[in-house]
This record gives sequence, structure tokens and C-alpha cells, in this order.
Amino acid sequence: MIAHLDLWLFAAVCVLLIIGFPVAFTLAGTALLFAWAGDAWGVFELRTLNFFPQRVFSILSNEVVVAVPLFIFMGLMLEKSRVAEDLLVAMARLFGRARGGLALSVVAVGAMMAASTGIVGATVVTMGLIALPVMLKNGYDPRLSTGVICASGTLGQVIPPSIVLVFLGDILTYANQQANLKMGNFAGKSVGVGDLFAGSLLPGLLLVALYALWVGVVAWARPAAAPALLPAPGERPPSAREVVQALVAPAALIVAVLGSILGGIATPTEAAALGAVGAAVLAALRQVPRLAPVLWAGLAAAAGLIVLNAQADLRLGRAGVTARETAAIWASFALVGVLLAAGAAALAACLKGGVLGQVVGGTARITAMVFAVLIGASLFSLVFRGLGGEDTVRGFLQNLPGGLAGAMLFTMVLMFLMGFFLDFLEIIFILVPILGPVLITMGADPVWLGVMIAVNLQTSFLTPPFGFALFFLRGVAPPAVRTLDIYRGIAPFVAMQIVGLAAVAAVPALATWLPAQLFAK
Repeated sequence: MIAHLDLWLFAAVCVLLIIGFPVAFTLAGTALLFAWAGDAWGVFELRTLNFFPQRVFSILSNEVVVAVPLFIFMGLMLEKSRVAEDLLVAMARLFGRARGGLALSVVAVGAMMAASTGIVGATVVTMGLIALPVMLKNGYDPRLSTGVICASGTLGQVIPPSIVLVFLGDILTYANQQANLKMGNFAGKSVGVGDLFAGSLLPGLLLVALYALWVGVVAWARPAAAPALLPAPGERPPSAREVVQALVAPAALIVAVLGSILGGIATPTEAAALGAVGAAVLAALRQVPRLAPVLWAGLAAAAGLIVLNAQADLRLGRAGVTARETAAIWASFALVGVLLAAGAAALAACLKGGVLGQVVGGTARITAMVFAVLIGASLFSLVFRGLGGEDTVRGFLQNLPGGLAGAMLFTMVLMFLMGFFLDFLEIIFILVPILGPVLITMGADPVWLGVMIAVNLQTSFLTPPFGFALFFLRGVAPPAVRTLDIYRGIAPFVAMQIVGLAAVAAVPALATWLPAQLFAK
């Protein structure tokens, strides 16, 4: 037992998490107990824990991780202000009168919500409250209805911006550095959150296409399972203006956030800040329409700042500033003033409407939970490595038949099975720091590896018994919808997840082509 204390540590953590103990305290507490046991048995040195404060400081001072609370704020603001609800209603009115059109609307809205929030719970609950009753009322099969809502709601884990990709990018950056140092490759390929955002875009759209294809097949093969939406008496089709009003604002936010990252104009953290401000502005526009001139001026100022930043060097305190740059700097000051005024007006409107308090409270709770898990996982990783776990994992993976292919297959199967019982954050923080450096050393492209992990982890929201999307939908679904219907409904979509994962595995260019084009050095 002493010789394999690292494996016992891993097994103990998994068992305790499955039983239901709090994640952060389980990771940290179990690691400390095994550290003391290892010191008593002479296989671990307690002075290794001296590195832990440095790790905590590194986590809390990491600028990339600052994007997490900002993306959470953006997603909650769009949910609580009902901007997402308006989008779903507009899409349903636009496509619902076609066979299967309401389910296709759910897929489309799920993709747009994923690209503007990245919050699974918000998306699933919103669509469960708005779309599910309408689908059931119009004769949709409960299994198709629940399955398409759960699956579409989890697209936020793959389609950027995504909290999963932020953490994966940060962890894989460190893992890639470790792997390059071990190989003596000091000029190796770098990887960051922006690379994963770009790399996951095509696989995310592939999953959207698979979901839409499945809905189309069901609507064609079983018309009764996905009938056309019957218009209410006196209801008229939505006008072009109504559709544009519901779609243009979220679409503009998506373009601003993703476009600034993929275009190399802003870092993920800067883009997250822009998204948070933009979401607050959209929420204020919905609640206080008379503020529209001020708020639209603020959005225009934000766009102008992005353009100026791309066209001119706005850094202060430099020598040799040209007249053109001076003019751009003064223009940026003016635009910042307009943006601050619009932001203050938006926050005041959200505060008066009772939205801001809910969003800030929710953001604080989720962020505290995430960072507590991250710190606990950091201690677990430190102790696991000190017990020789990294060497054990490296030896095991390298001895698997098939080389990198065999190691990747084992990793994907392990993560898929752990997704039945553990949350995606637990899997990321436990497995990726351990397996990532080894797989990269064996030849895995870090961007491709990150996208494979992200697509795989999306299934952890869909697989019973602990799939969070299933719980979210069960909590808002009518009593007539059985839990068994939800479980049966997600089965085809889990199969499509596996198909998408296999496609990325077989064609790595799905993950690596776009980053190479956008960030070619």
C-alpha cells in the first residue's frame, strides 16, 4: 500500500466526491491526510507543502482567470434581465410554424446563448421554463423536447466564451511549459485561452449541426413527435423589426466578445470585461428604453475603442509619440468618458430594476465556489506529485499499446466515465494537471488535446445519474415529464457527442486549423 500511496489518494478523492462530500474541502483535506501519512512512512516530504502558498498566490494573481467572474456576470445578467428569454421567444415565433421548427429554434438559441454566456444552468433553466411547456402543449415528444433542451443548453461548454475553456487554457499553458522543459524544447509551441477559443469553434458548430440534423431526421421520420407550432387565435407572424430587435443585440455582443479575441484585438480577460459591460447595457435597454441614446452611444464608444486600439498605439508615457497617435489617445479619452457614462447609467437602471443585486450575488457565489475548488485542487496536485503520482501516470500511459493513440483513448474513456459521477470542474482540476504534461510529451498537440477534453466534458452535463443539465431541467419541468423521459431523451445526443469527439480525434485540423490561421506566428 505504501508503494502506491499516490493511487490510493486518487481513489479516495473519487470515492468521497461520489459520496457527496464538498469538492474543495475533499480535495484539500484528503491531500493533507495523505501528506502526513506519506511523511510518517517516509515517502513524502512535508516541506513540499511550502510551495502551496506560492501556488495560491499564482492562482489569485493570474490575469487570465479574472475572465471567469466577468463571463459569469455576463451570463447571469442576460438571464436575469430576460434578454435570453426575448431571444428564445423571437426564434420560436420565427421558425415554430415549420415541422420541428420549435426544436430547431431551441438549438439555434442554445448556440447563441453559448456564444454570449457560457453558463449551462442559465441556458437550460431559461429554455426549460419558456420552450418546454410550449413544445409539450403543441404535441412534441417529451423525450425529444427534453433531450434537445439539455443538449443545446450544454453547448456553452464548447462554444466560446466558456469557463471550461478558460480553465483548460490556463492549465494547459502550464502543462505545455512543463512538457517542453522535459523535452528540452525551449522554443516549443505556446498555447493559451485564445487558442482554445478558436480551436473549439468549429467542433462546437459541428455539434450544433449534428443536433439540428437529428431534429430534422426525427421531424421527417416521426411527424407526430415534432409537429408544427399552432398559432394562437389572432396571433400574427413576427415582423422583421421585432426579429431584428431580439436578435441584433445578442449577435452584436457575440461579435464584440468573440471577434475581439479571435481577431487578436483583445485578450480573453479584456473581452470578458467588454462582454460584462455589454450585457449590463442590453439589460438596461430592456428595462429602461428611454436610456437608449445614452446606452447605444456607450456601445458605439466601446466599438470605437476596439478599432482605435487596433489601429494605433495608445500606451502613455512613451517617447516619440506621433501626432496621429496623440490624436488617437485624446480620442480614446473621450470614448472612455462616454463608455463610463453609459456603463454608470446601465448599472443604475439594473440596480433600480432589482437585477444587479441578483447578478452580483450569483456571480460572487459561483466565483467563490470555483476558486475554492481550484485552490483545493492545487493542493491535491502538489501532494499527488510529491507522492510520485506523475511518474506513475507517465509510466502507465507510455506502456499502453498504441502509443499516443492508446493513451488518448484511455484518457477520453476515463473522463467520459468520471463524467457520470463528477462535475466538469472536478475532472479538469484533478486529471488535466496530471495527464496533460504526459500526453503533450508523447506528442499530443496542446490545442487539439484541450478541445478533445472540452467536447468530452460536455457529456458530463448530460450523463446520469449526476448530469447537471438533467437536474436543472428536472427542477423546472412540469410534473407530467418523467425523469425517465429526460434520461431517454438525452441518449441520442450523448451518442452525437461521441460522434463529434470521434470526428475531432480523426481530423485534428477541426481543432487546430483555425488557431493556426488566426494566431500564426
